[in-house]
Amino acid sequence: MNKTTVGPLAWVNGSDAPEKTEINLGFMALTDCASVVVAATQGFAQPHGLTLNLKRQSSWANLRDKLVSGELDAAHSLYGLIYAVHLGIGGIAPTNMAVLMGLNQNGQSINLSRGLQALDVTSPEALYLHVHQTRPKLTFAQTFPTGTHAMWLYYWLASQGIHPLQDVDSVVVPPPQMVAHLQAGRIDGFCVGEPWSASAVKQNLGFTMATTQTIWPDHPEKVLGCTRAFVEQYPNTARALVMAILEASRFIEESPENRCSTAQLLSAPEYLDAPRDCIEPRLLGDYADGLGNRWQDPHALRFHGGGEVNLPYLSDGMWFMTQFRRWGLLREDPDYLGVARQVQQLDLYRDAATAVGVSAWGQEMRSSQLIDGKIWDGSDPAAYARSFKLHAMSDSSPLLASR
Repeated sequence: MNKTTVGPLAWVNGSDAPEKTEINLGFMALTDCASVVVAATQGFAQPHGLTLNLKRQSSWANLRDKLVSGELDAAHSLYGLIYAVHLGIGGIAPTNMAVLMGLNQNGQSINLSRGLQALDVTSPEALYLHVHQTRPKLTFAQTFPTGTHAMWLYYWLASQGIHPLQDVDSVVVPPPQMVAHLQAGRIDGFCVGEPWSASAVKQNLGFTMATTQTIWPDHPEKVLGCTRAFVEQYPNTARALVMAILEASRFIEESPENRCSTAQLLSAPEYLDAPRDCIEPRLLGDYADGLGNRWQDPHALRFHGGGEVNLPYLSDGMWFMTQFRRWGLLREDPDYLGVARQVQQLDLYRDAATAVGVSAWGQEMRSSQLIDGKIWDGSDPAAYARSFKLHAMSDSSPLLASR
């Protein structure tokens, strides 16, 4: 798989040359690391004066720690992980962080076990009844206490009348270990990124109850994250990195053939180490839920969307802080907009996007309707955080000490 054109060299020469040319770039074994892997391996970085050294991580906690220590320069990261580090949530000292760009939207899933299927718990209504009528509590896994998967799981459960911190137990499991935990009966369900949901279905170990795009169509997901110190010390490097990954993101979406070749690349042992037939279908939007239903998803995993995916919207960062507040991870309302302006590197992104011919998108906020009918547009985040029937704002959350 090789790209057919070489990008402009304008930024490489003179004062715009990257200050640091070798980048240690972290990623997790998930399909949505695709643009990072493609950028590093398919000739997108070199024209911008960069060599990208890919570093697969074993857990999001390890990735976080290496980002903060500087062992990793930047990483394919959970949106909420970057904000949690910035705010000092989770027992670590606050570190100024940066979101350089969005890497993808959509494409995560909530799966339940075959054991629940055997009890006819195959609908949200049946799950609600089971949770409220049965003991012991069900155990659900997500991938990081402040991560996207935790927030999608909690939001979806709450939208069905299930309190995610009281009615069920929640544990943290690294993405590649989800299927093994389900098979061993240690968990009753999980929320994770692909290909692990598809793998559970293919191995007949679970079924997909909900996709995250049904919770929030075109929701924010992974980002290109780093410390603010990295951006300040190496601004040209950060911009060149965004340019390379933007071009890779655009390439993946240029044709179905490019998505298929990306699936083949990702299946390699050093990346996802998963069969291509677990990666490719959902990367193409072809879903089978394990209950006999199959569909072409209109909001499948996407990496570019003409730049819509990649703009680091202020409202996207703010949303995760509203959920931290909702679930007791923040004791008080932060300066939602002020923090988002610190973290989201809008100016740098727009410079990079303009340089590679991607619309820089003048907007900073976007409006969306979520599964419970609520509209999120960033206009009043404190009121939004307080508006939910199910919350844990006054609780001492056990998640604060979780890893």
